[in-house]
Amino acid sequence: MDLQGKRCLVTGAGRGLGRQIARELARAGARVHVCDLSDAALDEVRREEPGWDCRVCNVADEAAVQALFAAVAAEGPLDVLVNNAGITRDGLLLKRGDDGIRTLPLEQFRAVVDVNLTGVFLCAREAARAMAARGGVIVNLSSVSRAGNVGQTAYSATKAGVDAMTVTWSKELARYGIRCVAVAPGYTNTEMVAAIRPEILDKIKAQVPLRRLGEMDEIARTIRFVVENDFVNGKVIEVDGGLRI
Repeated sequence: MDLQGKRCLVTGAGRGLGRQIARELARAGARVHVCDLSDAALDEVRREEPGWDCRVCNVADEAAVQALFAAVAAEGPLDVLVNNAGITRDGLLLKRGDDGIRTLPLEQFRAVVDVNLTGVFLCAREAARAMAARGGVIVNLSSVSRAGNVGQTAYSATKAGVDAMTVTWSKELARYGIRCVAVAPGYTNTEMVAAIRPEILDKIKAQVPLRRLGEMDEIARTIRFVVENDFVNGKVIEVDGGLRI
């Protein structure tokens, strides 16, 4: 797909990786729509990227997602969706402490599922509806944690689910000219990772064969490649420096 003039929606793009992805698509000539749960984050985007269409949306809310896609459709046909919005609520399933045994709270698990899995489903469903007549591309953000990672029961489960949905949709939607691909970053130099204590960060880097974190622009350029290469479909592309969890 030639991105020049194409209409792209990136979720969770108020800051960090989502914003970098939107910048990369805009650099290729795309018309960018972004959404985020935080209106304050979007205010900064509006100031710095005046050409972007910015909207508040809770991707876990069906009515809000439908309203978002209706608003984008009013501007013109959608060509690309990047499902980037996601959260973490890490914690061990079971932990013994001085005060006894503590377990992972259900509400913590559900919060991650609502955004990372249900949100991806809702946005992809509405994107597929919008693209059915003329084709398009859906890119889902997965993670190296999809293989399972200590302390990330909910996050790992949702990212594994995203992978399965990606492959399923690539088979179902190809008849409509819609491709579906997932990109699975490893540890990446985002605001969240930068807040990790230096000694822990050093241990993380030591697990990566390249001995460094990924950069957000490396993930963003991979997503651009996925969109522009019309024969990439149904795959989970790992961008992790060779890390295996």
